[in-house]
Amino acid sequence: MRKIALLLIALGCRSAFAWGPEGHRLVVRIAETMFSPAVRAQVQSILAPGEALSALASWADQIRRTHREMEPWHFVDVPLGSAGLDRQRDCPEADCIVAKIADFERIWRDPAANPAKRREALLFVVHFVGDLHEPLHCADNDDKGGNEVAVRFLGETTNLHALWDSGLLSHMPQEDVLFHTLSQVITPARIAEWSSGTVDQWCTESFHVAETTVYGLLPRGRPHARLILGESYRRTAEPVVELQIEKAGVRLAAILNESAP
Repeated sequence: MRKIALLLIALGCRSAFAWGPEGHRLVVRIAETMFSPAVRAQVQSILAPGEALSALASWADQIRRTHREMEPWHFVDVPLGSAGLDRQRDCPEADCIVAKIADFERIWRDPAANPAKRREALLFVVHFVGDLHEPLHCADNDDKGGNEVAVRFLGETTNLHALWDSGLLSHMPQEDVLFHTLSQVITPARIAEWSSGTVDQWCTESFHVAETTVYGLLPRGRPHARLILGESYRRTAEPVVELQIEKAGVRLAAILNESAP
């Protein structure tokens, strides 16, 4: 098992970087196995020689550090206790992840668009589909997406958002091993099932995962007290992380295959 390397997030920041670089690379690597020949050619033509799409999967997080206006694009605050995403309530300015996936998908599939803008749009879509499947990017409990929930996980001090972004993954097998394992369980039936629906429905699905698993399995504690999470939480959470990454890869491929110019 690798030594855990949790990302510590400042409490003033609304959202951490979903899945971390490893998780986002896994989403892209899974998606690439399902790209149509047309999409594969389009992606290759839009990237610079020697570039790999998986290596650029976290580009949107990197530029976000200097473009604070992009911060809301990575998440949507769906309140716990609600039925799910309500665009009028949760994304009234069309400045959230579900709106931005649609915006950048339109640019990507426009062959007349500026090549640099199309490349940027592709990288945003790639990243945001990954973000959409990190449950805490689609849910909020008045705690900045879990950033204000202090936890101690297997002896490491972190917060709930950082734990789901990268902490759980750091206790799982190495990336190449995990890629092989996840790819093996993605059957044609699962591809058909997971590819159906809309981005809004996928967001609500992630929201319910946050309700039932991310928050639902937390121990009761004193308000603002650090929560102690151990093996029981890990054993339940890890299969959920795997499933969300699998679904993100399948759905990213479905979006790009459908929208190929």
